[in-house]
Amino acid sequence: MSHPPSTPALLTETLYRDHHLWLRGWLRGRLQSSQDAEDLAQDTFLRVLRAPQKAQDLREPRHFLVTIARGLTIDLFRRRSLERQYLEALAALPEVEWPSEEQRAMALEALVLLDAMLAGLGGKLREVFILAQFEEQTYPQIAIKLGLSLRTVNNYMAKAITHCCLYRLEHGLL
Repeated sequence: MSHPPSTPALLTETLYRDHHLWLRGWLRGRLQSSQDAEDLAQDTFLRVLRAPQKAQDLREPRHFLVTIARGLTIDLFRRRSLERQYLEALAALPEVEWPSEEQRAMALEALVLLDAMLAGLGGKLREVFILAQFEEQTYPQIAIKLGLSLRTVNNYMAKAITHCCLYRLEHGLL
């Protein structure tokens, strides 16, 4: 590229034309799956389309694309791990208690969204939030369990709730 494209659409088109095959090959080498490589390559360029301003004035377009693709690969493995764990938990239930295919898909999607939202929290923040919200422990119980002051637990919860609300806003979930 001697002259950078002047519009986001041209930039994305040029990136795709110049680097799609290379990216797909790079992903195939890491994922050992042509189908996953194709899907993640396409998803990478969808991300570029959604945020073209980040792709402006690229000096190393392949590095930029690999950074996006790595994040998507992590998301793929995380989703598959969650799905495996969910199916293992279902297998422990009597078959008559299994949800329908539609309910399973909706539950898995909710788990993936929740996991992504919680992944944005730091370790202690996430632990405090999970203890309060999912294990229904009181703030004093959490403070004792984690060796934190009650004030710290309060602050962590405020930060965690703020993070979750912002995540939901940013992802159109409110």
